[in-house]
Amino acid sequence: MLSISQKSKRKKRECFGDGLDTENTPHELIHQWSPPHKHRVVCKGKENEENQFVLARRPRKRREFSGLSWDTLPDELLLGILSCLPLQDLLRMSRVCKRWHRLAFDESLWHSVDLVGNPQLDQALGQVLTAGVLGLRCPRTCIGKPHFTHTRHLRVQHMDLSSCTVSTLFLDDIISRCRRLENLSLEGLELSDWILQSLSQNTELVRLNLCGCSGFSPDALGEMLKSCSRLEELNLSWCVFSTDHVKAVVSNIPSNITQLNLSGYRQNLTMEDLKDLVERCPHLVNLDLSDSVLMTTSSFPILQQLRSLRHLALSRCYQIHPAALADFEKFPELQTLEVYGLVQDTYLPILSKSLPRLQINTRPFSGVARPTEATRRDRAMWGMTCRLVFRS
Repeated sequence: MLSISQKSKRKKRECFGDGLDTENTPHELIHQWSPPHKHRVVCKGKENEENQFVLARRPRKRREFSGLSWDTLPDELLLGILSCLPLQDLLRMSRVCKRWHRLAFDESLWHSVDLVGNPQLDQALGQVLTAGVLGLRCPRTCIGKPHFTHTRHLRVQHMDLSSCTVSTLFLDDIISRCRRLENLSLEGLELSDWILQSLSQNTELVRLNLCGCSGFSPDALGEMLKSCSRLEELNLSWCVFSTDHVKAVVSNIPSNITQLNLSGYRQNLTMEDLKDLVERCPHLVNLDLSDSVLMTTSSFPILQQLRSLRHLALSRCYQIHPAALADFEKFPELQTLEVYGLVQDTYLPILSKSLPRLQINTRPFSGVARPTEATRRDRAMWGMTCRLVFRS
């Protein structure tokens, strides 16, 4: 019969082989080297019912780290590193720990955000606006219910929501939180009187694009124009307007307007409205009256009172005879003239020769108050490039 110690030695030889350098540390030393807080683990088995043995683990030596750690870096340095990251990486970094989450959503990193390419914006839009962005670009997206984490006013100053799919209720929830807007585009959206009342609180508005909008009354439009007295560029083309809407515009528009698009009103814009407009806004530089069929050659002396007029659009004003366009030689400051639909291609060289100072039919689309001109393919917004860009 083999003793217990002989059985143990035999078992070790079977596991490791006779030729290997085995460690025969006594159990007493194992207990001595083990950490004091370690509890003895007593193992029992069928083959060891009468004898007990203890497993112990040697303590690991702590690695001595020399140099800097991420935890020792100040917030200012970490913010400088995070400012170099694209949007998706910045969001991933925010999940590392609570400190990085706080730094990743610092206002300095969220200066401007471009979310074009994200087809559905729900809570993400509210989180981005709550992060303190100054510029937001997300045209042609679907906006559900934005989730705002606080009731404070938003910091956003430049916002492009053109052609978005959004309900008037949620749009009003966004606009009502804004007080510092300077540039805003709501092109193609259905609005309401409540939304225009919320817009009235943004007295710093400089550019406003409401092209193709509907759903608001003449009174709400007039009150909004009275409040936004710093407007310089205004696009109200092709809205669902009546004659009362047009009169509300020409009666309340700020006098310091320099660029105005009132195209698309066919028989709702009269010669009397034009007289009131020119008298109220003498500093107009860019004026678009296209598709106003009541405009005749009698409008030329009225327009000539605009001493600063550089760009004029009278496209598809069919009561203006092409031969009468030669009278624009009397406009010494005029630089471009858009008369699409009035001049045939065969007559255009003759007209250009009679008006050598003017560029004729060079701008098929108006850029008044629009965030991005149709001829540009970059992702700029009123000349500003967003720092954080969504990449699908």
